Amino acid sequence: MIEITGLTKRYGDIEAVKGISFTVNDGEILGFLGPNGAGKSTTLNIMTGCLSATDGSVKIDGCDILEDPIEAKKKIGFLPEQPPLYGDMTVNEYLSFVYELKKCKLPKKQHIKEICDLVKLNDVFNRLIRNLSKGYRQRVGIAQALIGNPKAIVLDEPTVGLDPRQIIEIRNLIKMLGRDHTVIISTHILPEVQAVCDRVVVINKGVVVANEKTEDLTLAVSGARKLEAKIVGPQDEVLKELKSISGIRNVEVLGKLDTDSVTYVIESEGGVDIRKPLFFALSRKGWALIGLEGAELNLEDIFLRLVDMENERKVGKRTTGRTMK
Repeated sequence: MIEITGLTKRYGDIEAVKGISFTVNDGEILGFLGPNGAGKSTTLNIMTGCLSATDGSVKIDGCDILEDPIEAKKKIGFLPEQPPLYGDMTVNEYLSFVYELKKCKLPKKQHIKEICDLVKLNDVFNRLIRNLSKGYRQRVGIAQALIGNPKAIVLDEPTVGLDPRQIIEIRNLIKMLGRDHTVIISTHILPEVQAVCDRVVVINKGVVVANEKTEDLTLAVSGARKLEAKIVGPQDEVLKELKSISGIRNVEVLGKLDTDSVTYVIESEGGVDIRKPLFFALSRKGWALIGLEGAELNLEDIFLRLVDMENERKVGKRTTGRTMK
């Protein structure tokens, strides 16, 4: 549905996007992640025709966004982080304005009604946009992206600033949109990706560092593993001993969950099985291990690890380059 090939964007000597490539399939909900300055907004603006690329291409359902922008833009709807709303218009007036702006050919009244039914705007259809809550304004922003029934929808930070109830409502709406549309979500809220996305693309400093199904993303992190261990023993001494075991990367105290044991989250180095060393170290101290189970890395852990790994790789390249000189 969306094909990005060798996409590059330079601002003078600064290369914001460095030849990235990925595709988004029909009916897929894709999470597009990256830290500040990673190149997310630049990529989205190129993808939706708001910005030209220095090199590479973006095709929307076979239409090149640079060579055939009018046709390509008919196939993609965009909700920027700040929705382009006019507060002095009613919802009805604004959606009618967007309808005319996009030169939509669908039956106007019926089309706008179907969109308002989908995003649940009927109760505020004739109200001024400036008087709406943040949640309803976000719904109006999504509604304008749906005018013309584009095949792909791009949502930039769709739940930022919303309260928990509104976030749940928008997430449910995104899931519904995914039934009939290809959806790309750029967000900093990682649980949002776990809740609604089929696949995740992570970029850092202009390059793709992961492109995986959401449930398979842990495979991209070099076999890193977490365990939750319930140990009976003096907390400070246990913590010190755990940190001294070879192959353990990090230890955190989760808390005392019963009368005499403390739960520790133990993270191993990539590819290292620390269960036997852990057992023998505790046995030598006479501390009882009364529980041990796997604790999967959550998306936030994985995201930070991927970014750290990419930064370390680049530092290593620069160091090697200097050594060779």
